[in-house]
Amino acid sequence: MPVMSDKWIVEMSKSKGMISPFSEKQVRDGISFGVSSYGYDISLADEFKIFDPSSISELDPKKDSSANFKDFKGDSVLIPPNSFILARTKEYFKIPRNILTICPGKSTYARNGVLVNVTPFEPEWEGFATISLSNTTPVPVRVYANEGIAQLIFLKADEECLTSYKDKKGKYQSQKEITLSKSDKEATK
Repeated sequence: MPVMSDKWIVEMSKSKGMISPFSEKQVRDGISFGVSSYGYDISLADEFKIFDPSSISELDPKKDSSANFKDFKGDSVLIPPNSFILARTKEYFKIPRNILTICPGKSTYARNGVLVNVTPFEPEWEGFATISLSNTTPVPVRVYANEGIAQLIFLKADEECLTSYKDKKGKYQSQKEITLSKSDKEATK
């Protein structure tokens, strides 16, 4: 599986709309985002869901947890100590059928105790990505909208898959907002 270059990322984004909005050059004002040598540094939108643990004893990925999150919109947000928030990318993605992505967090945030979790973007997945940002420190950590958060790396398969995310009607296909976990039963309703 070769890693795709900046030249390929630019071509696919300009001709196929793979990333939108798209920054052909790396923007280095604040925490960088845009094209890099072998990836794309994704940025955060200004919408967040802040986890509020005050009224629950557990989170269950098979149950509706929307009451446990507070919506917040702003240029930056504080992640509470030893907690997490959900965010979404500013960019909308359309992943080609022969591509899989991985997405490590940016070192700037890792050096401040923030772990970024984004699952792989499967072949033919599209949408805004929901991102989990965990604060591993005992103090609040600030993250910034419209700046970089993680780097998307594009891996090209040696042959096309038999079944893509779109083919199997994946439960997070074409998401337009921060999407909480869905059970398979919820997704088929």
